[in-house]
Amino acid sequence: MALQPTTKPDFKRTNSRRQFLSSMQDGLHGTALAWLFLRDGIGRASAAEAHPAPTAPHLDLVPRRPHIEPKAQSVIHLCMQGGPSQVDLFDPKPELTKHHGKPVPDRILKGTFQVRTATLMGSPWSISKQGQSGSDISTDLLPHMAQHIDEFAMIRSMHNVHPNHEPACYKMQSGKIFPGHPTFGSWIAYGLGSENQNLPAYVVLADPVNRLPVNGVENWMSGYLAPLYQGTPMRATGSPMLNLNPAYQEPGSVTAAKRGFLASMDRAHKEARPHRPELDSRIRNYELAARMQLDAAKALDVSTESQATLDMYGIGRKETDSFGRRCLLARRLIERGVRFIQLYPRGQMWDNHNNLRTSLPAACVHQDQPVAALITDLKQRGLMDSTLVLWGGEFGRLPMAQTNNANQLAKAGRDHGPWGFTTLMAGAGVKGGTTFGATDEFGFAAVDQRVSIEDWHATILHLLGMDHEKLTYFRNGLHEKLTHTFSARVVREILS
Repeated sequence: MALQPTTKPDFKRTNSRRQFLSSMQDGLHGTALAWLFLRDGIGRASAAEAHPAPTAPHLDLVPRRPHIEPKAQSVIHLCMQGGPSQVDLFDPKPELTKHHGKPVPDRILKGTFQVRTATLMGSPWSISKQGQSGSDISTDLLPHMAQHIDEFAMIRSMHNVHPNHEPACYKMQSGKIFPGHPTFGSWIAYGLGSENQNLPAYVVLADPVNRLPVNGVENWMSGYLAPLYQGTPMRATGSPMLNLNPAYQEPGSVTAAKRGFLASMDRAHKEARPHRPELDSRIRNYELAARMQLDAAKALDVSTESQATLDMYGIGRKETDSFGRRCLLARRLIERGVRFIQLYPRGQMWDNHNNLRTSLPAACVHQDQPVAALITDLKQRGLMDSTLVLWGGEFGRLPMAQTNNANQLAKAGRDHGPWGFTTLMAGAGVKGGTTFGATDEFGFAAVDQRVSIEDWHATILHLLGMDHEKLTYFRNGLHEKLTHTFSARVVREILS
């Protein structure tokens, strides 16, 4: 039986309502898919140039023009993570001493949470007025920093939003209490770039022996900004970074030829994948790593420093060697144009839950002389006028003992105190010798001229010449910024 010829379908008769809707659905799917491709930069040749994003992301570290004339060019953040006790160091409370061992009045605790003890504990140390400014500081605990108290503006009305280390540290670093957002060091590198293209814009000097600080590497993450802006950890001794140098030495011409070949391959790879910012950022990270092989080792080599300088920082002494060495490295990196440097103490030295009388002095000795030496060194070298120095933790400590046993006060510590604490700022654009804001009569909470973390961030950006409202990154339809959607103000009262 012969096969009958296939009849050509009549689309006008067979195109039912169901077929029509199905065909239309395919079209909508295609349109949506095309929009997603465009959003991700796939298959787009000139759309970025024709319709630039509201804030085009930077993918390099070249120096950028700030919004206004800056007072500071760089920042050293002495991150005293753990919570230094304001009532023992900077914020004297006669009423606390007077009511030592007595219960905290209900009116003080009203509206707070997670306060597990309520026995007031006066400070075992004295706080006195020092310098021409008469600023308050404990010479028992911080004798070296007390000699430079006129350099510091003291904010005694800082407050955080969470009493636990992890969320409070996220808040201090990024303005949010959970991870995934860029830290303020990354925002600064993103906004200003760096004066030295052979070193990272953002360097982290953590303790080389003990564990990483709370939240680990998330303290210096770049979040949704390019990885180029995240903090780069460097070691104070030995090779600045692992795998910085090759396993064996080869002729310079061979190295140059290899790098040239890799660069040509990178260009070809990038040209085949246009509008891929993460790819551009990764390539620039590798290029920076190659340039760092020489400059990083030089920057962190303190063998050229005089013995007097090493002694001034406490290098060679058990208690001060680690932090002193890193403070000296911070000065050397600032000299070489690094934009932002962050130093961390050993472990959680400031987290004095027990034995305050011994644990707090140990934390102070660790960093008191090195910090004072850093201020002296910056001033001697003319760097203090362009460098902003920050000192403080994510919160302070409570004015009560962390025990309900009155017989145990001598061995007690203090719990976390986010409702009111002290932070210090010195250097470029800061009015030294200023004391701003106040806590209540016991030092529990900020009550006068309260300063939020957002205010603190806005002030730092302002000193660097950046408007916190204009430093943005366009993502998912939002203009992301360090101060987020909160109301933030520049604390102009502490500015010169």
